[in-house]
Amino acid sequence: MSTATANQMAEQRPSRTDEGQTHDEDRLHDENRSRDPCAHDYVLDRELVELPADLRWREWMGRIEAVLFASALPVSREDLARVVGQGASVDLLLDDIQAELKPRPYELVKVAGGWMLRTKAQFAEAIKAAADLGKQKSGFSEMEMAVLCTIAYHQPIDRAGLADIFGKEISRDLLSRLRYKDLIATGPRAPRPGAPHTFVTMPEFLTMFDLQSLRDLPELKLKDGVST
Repeated sequence: MSTATANQMAEQRPSRTDEGQTHDEDRLHDENRSRDPCAHDYVLDRELVELPADLRWREWMGRIEAVLFASALPVSREDLARVVGQGASVDLLLDDIQAELKPRPYELVKVAGGWMLRTKAQFAEAIKAAADLGKQKSGFSEMEMAVLCTIAYHQPIDRAGLADIFGKEISRDLLSRLRYKDLIATGPRAPRPGAPHTFVTMPEFLTMFDLQSLRDLPELKLKDGVST
């Protein structure tokens, strides 16, 4: 190799830093890090100012739908707002997503103070024919369901209160199973001797029954026809 050729190649090679990295390698590393969501200091580009307005809106819609698709629980408006621009209306984005889902077999529903994607009721039989996914998910005995609904309507209620309604003691194991499924939790102490703990429902209860709040529970029909 001639001296002139060697000198030319040396001039084209990027200069190195003290750590042994080239300036180009530093720049490439920084760019890749800014795009890598696994990086510790990664910051999501919420504003997307480099995109035209229509593409920016579509990207925000895609982000919200992806978050909802990935979540097994309702996602609050505040959490959805973290993936879109500061001036973007989450409600309008949700409206547009809902409109696009009309021909799809699933829909956007508001449950337990948040939003989630659910298959439409008209496809329930098709899903059941393929696999009884609902049964796999809940796995309730008749008694467990009865106790859960009783707690929902009479909360906060303690074990003595449940015994008054069912005419027998409710086992701690049954209550533990409901607690394990995040359907009930410990509530305030009851005004009884010994101040026993009561039981209340958890947000997962609302999610399971597609309720926005406990006010959406259907009215109970008593034997004499009086509603509660």
